This record gives sequence, structure tokens and C-alpha cells, in this order.
Amino acid sequence: MDIKAILHQILEFANGIGITISLMLLGLILGLAIALFLTLVSYSKSKTIQLLVYVYTFIIRGTPLLVQIFIIYYGSGQLDFIRNSFLWSILKHPFGCAVVALAINSSGYCVALFRGMINSIPKGEFEACKALGMSRLQMSFKIIAGRFIRITIPAYSNEVIIILKSTSLASTITLMDLMGVTHELIAETYSTLPYLLIAGVCYLLINLIIIKIFKHIEKSIYIPQ
Repeated sequence: MDIKAILHQILEFANGIGITISLMLLGLILGLAIALFLTLVSYSKSKTIQLLVYVYTFIIRGTPLLVQIFIIYYGSGQLDFIRNSFLWSILKHPFGCAVVALAINSSGYCVALFRGMINSIPKGEFEACKALGMSRLQMSFKIIAGRFIRITIPAYSNEVIIILKSTSLASTITLMDLMGVTHELIAETYSTLPYLLIAGVCYLLINLIIIKIFKHIEKSIYIPQ
């Protein structure tokens, strides 16, 4: 293999890594926003809203991500109200479909994670706040926010890693992420193992960076009990 071919493959992998990281970050940001909103509304006094949030998380957590990607990619174009809305400008592209699928999948798991963390806060702390005359907003910032962030960060790092690995499924809808590039190079060269090993090493290195970042965040937000 000549140097030009090697440089071409390096560039292909670099582009694939860039798309993979973009998918992960956009999926996580959108998923986090959805999850925080659903977590808040899940504590509504309305039983209907509580049921809707439960059904949403049950469906998302109970179906494979690959099925969700296919439904969004192949199914959204068959719905007139989507094709005639602003959503079509996003969902007509494989990248947009992959981001939305990753975000929805992440939000389903994060709602359960966030609710579990909030419910783990001792009720005595809320009662103490009420005794001091604090409003709901004050309790949210002084009690829930601090504990929520401190408890959730370590668990959320696992979700970030899961979403990173889940981006590999985006290659099934023609996206040239890290796994898509790997498949393309295998098809071109008929050499399977070397390229799969390179892809595996790339995922491991990105995982290592994520772990280091979250360890730094955990140390920076540590508050003595």
C-alpha cells in the first residue's frame, strides 16, 4: 500500500471520528434537555402527565436503539405532518435522524436515572427547608441541584459512554461515522481484522478521554458532606 493510500485512509478515519463525536455530543445535549424536562413534568400532580412520561420511558427503554433509528429514518418520511413541518429539514438527512434517535434513546434512560437520584435525597432535608420557610425554587437550588449534580455525574458518565458506542449503529443508515468508514475500507480492501482493530482502538481512546473528563469534573464539584 502506497503512502497516498495510507494518508487517504487516515483522513477517512479522522472524518469518521469527527462525525462520531458530533453525533455523541449533539445526541447527549438534546437528550439531556428532553430528560430534564420530562423529569420535571413527571412530578406534576396530573396523573395523566405522569402516565405519559412513564409510557414514554417504558417504550424507549423497552425497544432496541436500532429499531428506533430505523423507525425515524425510514418512517418519518411517510408521515405528512412531519414532511410539512420544520422537522423535515432535520429528519430528511441521515445525520439528523441519527441525532434524534440517540437523543430520544438517551432521554428515556436519563429520566429513570434522574428520578432515582432525586428520590434518593432524604425527605428530612425537604422538611427542614419547609420549616425554614423556603420556597420550592429555593429548595430546588439549595437542596436538589447540589445533591443531584454530585450524585448524578458518576452515573451519567456511563450514559455518555453508552451513547458513544451506540453511534456505531448510525452506519446502518448510510452515515460515514467511524464504523461507517470502517465498513467502507473493509469493502475496498477485503481486509477485515486490521480495520476493525483500528476502529476498536479509536473507540477505546475516546472512552478514555471521556473517563478522564468526568473524573476531573467529579473532583471539581466535590462538596464535603
